[in-house]
Amino acid sequence: MTGETASPTQAGYTGGIHSSFLTCDDLIEAVLAYDPDADKEQLRLAYTYAKQKHGTQTRKSGEPYYAHPVNVAAILIKLHLDSASIITGLLHDTVEDTDATLAEISDLFSPEIADLVDGVTKLTQLELKSTRSRQGENLQKFVLAITRDVRVLLVKLADRLHNMRTLHHIQKSSKRIRIARETLEIYAPLARRIGVQKICSELEDLAFQFLDPQAYVTTTKRLQMVRETHMKSVQQLSADLTHLVMDSGLGATIYGREKRPYSIWRKLQQKNITFNQLADVYAFRIVVDKVQDCYAVLGLIHTSWRCVPDRFRDFISVPKPNHYQSLHTTVIGKGNIRIELQIRTKEMHRIAEQGVAAHWRYKQGEYSFDTDTGGNPIELLKPLLEIVEHGGDPDDFLEHARLEMFQDQVFTFTPDGKLIALPEGATAIDFAYAVHTDIGDECVGVRINGRERPLRTPLQNGDSVMIIRGGRKEPNPGWESMVVTGRARSAIRRLIRQSDRKSFRQLGKRLVERVLVSNDLVGKVKLGEAAKRLEAGTVNQLYIQMGRGLISGGEFLNALFPGRDREALKSFTARELITDETADFYIGGEGLSRGVSIHLAKCCTPIPGDRIIAIPSKGRGFTAHVVDCERVVAAIEAGAEPINLSWRPHATTEGASVGRIVATVIHRSGSLAEIADAVGRAKGNIMDVKTLSRGEDFFDMSFDIEVLDAKHLWNILAAIRACACVDSADRAKGHEIEQDQE
Repeated sequence: MTGETASPTQAGYTGGIHSSFLTCDDLIEAVLAYDPDADKEQLRLAYTYAKQKHGTQTRKSGEPYYAHPVNVAAILIKLHLDSASIITGLLHDTVEDTDATLAEISDLFSPEIADLVDGVTKLTQLELKSTRSRQGENLQKFVLAITRDVRVLLVKLADRLHNMRTLHHIQKSSKRIRIARETLEIYAPLARRIGVQKICSELEDLAFQFLDPQAYVTTTKRLQMVRETHMKSVQQLSADLTHLVMDSGLGATIYGREKRPYSIWRKLQQKNITFNQLADVYAFRIVVDKVQDCYAVLGLIHTSWRCVPDRFRDFISVPKPNHYQSLHTTVIGKGNIRIELQIRTKEMHRIAEQGVAAHWRYKQGEYSFDTDTGGNPIELLKPLLEIVEHGGDPDDFLEHARLEMFQDQVFTFTPDGKLIALPEGATAIDFAYAVHTDIGDECVGVRINGRERPLRTPLQNGDSVMIIRGGRKEPNPGWESMVVTGRARSAIRRLIRQSDRKSFRQLGKRLVERVLVSNDLVGKVKLGEAAKRLEAGTVNQLYIQMGRGLISGGEFLNALFPGRDREALKSFTARELITDETADFYIGGEGLSRGVSIHLAKCCTPIPGDRIIAIPSKGRGFTAHVVDCERVVAAIEAGAEPINLSWRPHATTEGASVGRIVATVIHRSGSLAEIADAVGRAKGNIMDVKTLSRGEDFFDMSFDIEVLDAKHLWNILAAIRACACVDSADRAKGHEIEQDQE
């Protein structure tokens, strides 16, 4: 689209290098307008202190640096925040960028303000260090910081908003894109989470301009065309609406709203619809005095215009988790134009615009959170805090946090009527974990609207959900694919990690005992000393690391006896490990489904009936192989210490296994059909086929076949060998299929 992509500056920024900002007197006057008892001298001191400390520092725009904290304070003033937050906005960069100290700020202002400045400073330091690989870890720390005092987040959002407004002054394109992406993925969703919609929308639009300027220009141009086409119809509806409400005798204020460019773009992408199918490009907000008036206005509207089915939402009786309340309906005006109407009280409108900031009230000489207007704002961030507490990899946290922050919602209820808001597509397992982690861990079934349903059933608006608990906390890895909330996914992974830990510990303890017995060392050594030498910490950690394959038996013995000759260690060969009587561990059936320390190798696909041993697989415990797998032979020759394995007696009755056959097939028409027919007649089921190499006359191919046991696989192998199109066939032995290497 040559010539149509404008720079972010052209696309909507205003103000130049010498843009104006509040003077000290203007700032104080703006605060006093909503808080007459604010400490004018403290505000003046903060303004002067910031100006003095930043001195001759300038920003990329050429402005004096102190203009930035003043603009941050101005954004906070529009949210009517308390004086401590305004002063924090003025001082938030002093500790980071000047010689100011927290002790000095505490003495000059208050310990409360020093704590707030410290919180914002730490978030800034995380932001400066942030790279893609560290973003998950930084977000974890971010969440912990903001849940101690939500005002830290509000100041940080104001800081980010002003930085985004001036982002075009940064010369390096990669840095602009990094900051914009971080804004869109972290800061804007957090703003939405706590209900500060005005900041969220502006952050999204500013980030959109930098991340996809062509899409931004296309969307705004299309919006302009729609505006020109439907302006008369919208104006007519506005006039008709005003007369309707006023003639009814209900006092109301009516505001018009046009959908924001990023919001339009996101809906087009998510819903896979065209611009003309959008139902809420235009909206009117009707603000009345009382809740009863909301429903009275709704009745007037529905009797005057046709409403769009399925577009009515009552967020007054069922508020959103961030305390948003309003009635939403969509009507069809002249010219077949769809207009969304939002009906709310003045207090609802204030909360919709300011989010948690609307709940901070001046009471008895100080600002505090007003519980009369809603729940504690920290509750809005509780799901993110729970994900942090579940632990796990920082990258997993980032994934879970995004799941938690980005999706549209459905509203469900517990049997006693408690509202549980969940993302669209959530299942009963998501619901269980949203109620309480223990309920999710013990969930075994669900009744939806009184009927027992599968746990994977997507929940709908208004569903009443009763979770059936089993009493035992057991990991179910299959649940990961059935949940959509970050909270549920992180809790499931935590439970699996706990089970892993227990399983690895049991395996490692047996391995330690085996080494001690085979070397006649039982009762003669101190395991704690070996754990310290191996930097494992405790004996339990030693067991876990042994079970994970992170520490070998030889390394363990060397830690017991530093300098001990490896040749003196007892060695084991595959042929010594082939009897059930000498097995150290048993796998298969129930043991294999719940134990995670021993995995089946993909190279030789062991199945019940095979003689098997296990070799260390670093970080994953042990991997079970068929006893004559070439990788086992190579691993033992390289010094690996295998463990004896045998199948549980009921392994063959717990379900089918998958064995792999490698065959050289003649290149001719119908070869695959002939092989598939032979496998089917032998009562096997081909799960996967791969071509390993191609020649003019022959193909080397692998077949993954579902079988009952080793005997069944050998019968199928014989049937394949009997096919006229097969030159040779055998079970995979570990070297043929390189892509499946462990």
